Amino acid sequence: MRFGYWLPVFGGWLRNVDDEGMAPTWDYVRTLAQQSERWGFDLTLIAELNLNDIKGTRAPSLDAWSTAASLAAVTSTLELMVAVRPTFHEPALLAKQAANIDHISDGRLTLNVVSSWWADEAKQYGVRFDQHDERYARTREWLTVVDGLWREPEFSFKGRFYDVQNTILEPKPVRQPRPTIYMGGESPAAKDLIAELSDAYVMHGDDPERIGARVRDLSERRERQDLPPMQFGVAGYTIVRDSRDEAQREVSRITDVKQSAAGYANYQQWISNTQLEQRLSLEDYSVSNRGLRSGLIGTPEDVIDRIREFEAAGVDLLLLQCSPQLEEMERFGKQVIGPYRRSIAAQPAFGGVSAGA
Repeated sequence: MRFGYWLPVFGGWLRNVDDEGMAPTWDYVRTLAQQSERWGFDLTLIAELNLNDIKGTRAPSLDAWSTAASLAAVTSTLELMVAVRPTFHEPALLAKQAANIDHISDGRLTLNVVSSWWADEAKQYGVRFDQHDERYARTREWLTVVDGLWREPEFSFKGRFYDVQNTILEPKPVRQPRPTIYMGGESPAAKDLIAELSDAYVMHGDDPERIGARVRDLSERRERQDLPPMQFGVAGYTIVRDSRDEAQREVSRITDVKQSAAGYANYQQWISNTQLEQRLSLEDYSVSNRGLRSGLIGTPEDVIDRIREFEAAGVDLLLLQCSPQLEEMERFGKQVIGPYRRSIAAQPAFGGVSAGA
């Protein structure tokens, strides 16, 4: 299992808590990224929205791509998964930009390709807003162009949305044949596209049984196209405490919707412009990406047991949120990642013969 986390570009993940002690500043995210490497984290997901989805549209937020380029220069092992929305980036220009950041990071850049859902944001920033299935049709062409430019010495493409002719992109990304492409989505159109064109499927939080069903579904779609196996990631909000009672008290605190509702209007837009498999609750509203459903809450032993359930379901990446992140990620690294990895290393291999024998 690899452990990733959402970079707090919005100043936190709790819609009912105004100040989480993690301001959206370069100083905070730089410190967090550098420390996270020491705590055993493998990856950070850098979300891309120009308006603040969590704390309300008038609150500050960090730009994904300039932040990613800056982090590439001040970290050494952390994978930088940068969200990118095709409607906001011409594919040839983005392919060039991403390849350059990949070189700065020595091959640590990956993409989380996201089909835009926020109509008001698109209007404010002068960007076309496509309806659901149209967004995925655009994304298909967008990925075709980016992938072609990363692989081919010279690439041409003409489609409904994009037209590039005899395009040369040098240098190519460090990671070959291309940086990993992560995608998420629950609609039939999304799943078809993900199975065909991405390398990894990232999912909103849910219990291991439901996640396992999605892993099997995407794996079968992939096999039918005679494509190699995918990677699978799941979002989760984690609360690690010395006792289960302490952990549940924290759950009660962060799900009290009476505290604040600054982000509720854009949350409703997200629901109306996506096609989700399940109805959402106020608890899902309180913590982004349905993180509480993953059940990564309790004592360190409880959380490690849950991680093993996800691993058995076919998950190989957890994308975590917590608050405040510096304090909680240090706790998670020392009390969960460290013991979990030591337990894996101690397991016998090859039919009972240890790896060192």
